[in-house]
Amino acid sequence: MNATDLVPLPVVLPLIGAGLTVVAGRHTHLQRFVTALVLGSVVVINALLLAVAARGDRLVLGVGGWHPVDGVVLVVDRLSALMLLVSSVVTFAVMLYAIGEGRASDDVEDGGAPLPIFHPTLLVLAAGVATTFLSGDLFHIYVGFEMLLFASFVLLTLGGTESRVRAGANYVVVNLLSSVIFLLAIGLVYAATGTVDLAQLAGRLDALSPQTSLLLQGLLLVGFCIKAAVFPMSGWLPDSYPTAPAPVTAVFAGLLTKVGVYSLIRTQTLLFPDGRYDTVLMWAALLTMLVGILGAVAQDDIKRLLSFTLVSHIGYLVFGIAVGNETGLSSAIFYAAHHITIQTCLFLVTGLVEVRGGSTSLSHLGGFLRMAPGLALLFFVPALNLAGIPPLSGFLGKVGLLQAGAQAGTTEGYVLLGGSLLTSLLTLYAISRVWGRAFWRSARAALPGEDGTVVDVVGEQAEELVASRPLPLGLVLPTAALVVVSCLLSVVAGPLFGYTDAAARQLGDRPGYVNDVLGIGGR
Repeated sequence: MNATDLVPLPVVLPLIGAGLTVVAGRHTHLQRFVTALVLGSVVVINALLLAVAARGDRLVLGVGGWHPVDGVVLVVDRLSALMLLVSSVVTFAVMLYAIGEGRASDDVEDGGAPLPIFHPTLLVLAAGVATTFLSGDLFHIYVGFEMLLFASFVLLTLGGTESRVRAGANYVVVNLLSSVIFLLAIGLVYAATGTVDLAQLAGRLDALSPQTSLLLQGLLLVGFCIKAAVFPMSGWLPDSYPTAPAPVTAVFAGLLTKVGVYSLIRTQTLLFPDGRYDTVLMWAALLTMLVGILGAVAQDDIKRLLSFTLVSHIGYLVFGIAVGNETGLSSAIFYAAHHITIQTCLFLVTGLVEVRGGSTSLSHLGGFLRMAPGLALLFFVPALNLAGIPPLSGFLGKVGLLQAGAQAGTTEGYVLLGGSLLTSLLTLYAISRVWGRAFWRSARAALPGEDGTVVDVVGEQAEELVASRPLPLGLVLPTAALVVVSCLLSVVAGPLFGYTDAAARQLGDRPGYVNDVLGIGGR
């Protein structure tokens, strides 16, 4: 079997699985089996694709035997292979968590209306993510975005509560706006060049007038920056994510903004390597970091706090893209893998805190270090990693970005250095607030009242209440496994940085991409 034959499977298998889980309907155990089998297989396939990409091979598949110019082309290189593997690992972990929680078939928060749509929707989401990472043309990147939009809206509004529907409406409006802008950009690109294939565009965009090229680049950047929650287009995220169930919020936090970041990396390096918007992106990165983390510091709810830190750390990724040198791109790719894993971990742990404490509000939590030391450890490790404490992967990624800013030697680069350090310190402060209030202070837990209010229980009563809410093993094991994976990123940081350095060099080889796609894709 040729390795190229594996390329479409990260998209095809989840779509087949989605169809099977729809047919299975309310046969919950069968749905769970199909979903686990499909997503587990995708993890293995993506690991094989990464092994091939690590050798420097670029896998190109013209779907249906068509030449890339005439049909759909799928491309796997070092960047896309890494993103595929990391995204499939966290999706698999979230799926196991959801099965353990029971949300895959029942909305336990709202009393038990069967929701058999969870499994097919999660699989469509996985297919949409893979479509974006594999696509070799702008239109099918757009298709991947729309698959994500459809699936994420369904997942966001599970249970149909007022808060979830309201958050879902805001989410859809903003993302439809970004889709319209992206689609407009695709239409103008095609009108100006006669193609939407990335390999062909790499040559034809250079022949356009500077004004036309600048307009097309600007439209694509706006569309991708909204998807990635880059300031000032980031306000939708903290209002949308915290209302969803824990596994949904976790997969959103890990993946949805990263498809926007991936698209920024791909188009900036392949289509617009001249860097005319780099200064704008640098200031956007700085404001994203600072506004996001200041918002996090002001929050009293763990989910909202983590949502703001998610926005803030997107700024680090845009920082690496905007600097534009090899060190910046390599560090941005490394930090993307780190951030996908860490944010997913923290939202899953927050789900565990909510199960035991009855709330995610810091006002209603306390004493978990003594009442649930294992849970405290599961939070402590990824929290320190997010804050960038050495020698964890968050610290190593930030050091790489700081080196990239220093190498740039520009005023904006040094300003970003200062902003990055300040953001890291404020991240540590925000995480310390969560630790000090939810884990360190005297015992406190929440008891939901019949009228929807929350009653605080303190002292021995809180300990008894928390003890009466044991964590199912089906929730703890996937969370602990993902925390271990996050630690492994630190253990293998050397080889991983070697891989991302090679990925950054490969991104800079535009002729190599064009020759591989246009020369091999039709075979």
